[in-house]
Amino acid sequence: MDLKERTVKVNYVYQGKIVNLRCDEAALPDGRPCKREMVEHPGGASVLCVYEGKIALVRQFRYAYQEELLEIPAGKLERGEDPLLAAKRELEEETGLVASELKPLYTLYPTPGYTNEKIYIYEASGVTAGRQHLDEGEFLNVVFLPVEEVARMIEKGEIRDAKTIVAVQSYLLKQK
Repeated sequence: MDLKERTVKVNYVYQGKIVNLRCDEAALPDGRPCKREMVEHPGGASVLCVYEGKIALVRQFRYAYQEELLEIPAGKLERGEDPLLAAKRELEEETGLVASELKPLYTLYPTPGYTNEKIYIYEASGVTAGRQHLDEGEFLNVVFLPVEEVARMIEKGEIRDAKTIVAVQSYLLKQK
């Protein structure tokens, strides 16, 4: 059975600095009309960095959840930007760490029901200390926690960020 839905008309409701909102007219596989709400997002790049036996995390207030979250370093891609270059940039900007190599781990689709956002997850190696230089208006604290502590925090629900959970669980599986 063909499952593909066809776009009939793209209707932008809002076009912003980070996201665009659309309410498209589409056709279901059987031809019946439907509406599809979609958030366009340029995507993000993130880095799992284990440095001196500890995972580099950032503690940052996330407005959408109205709370501080612990996450692996990450940032938004500029439209058309190479995710690898963005990951290198974000690691250094947020933590001051520089990786000689970034290995792709996953491309994560965080919420496929309504957004085209992709989060590229990399693993850093050959890490050396550099200098942190946050973007204007960016406020965060860098935290280095032992791998075992991060694993416990995930199990207890203290770390809820999807990209961080995926990256850390992947790392833990490789250690077995």
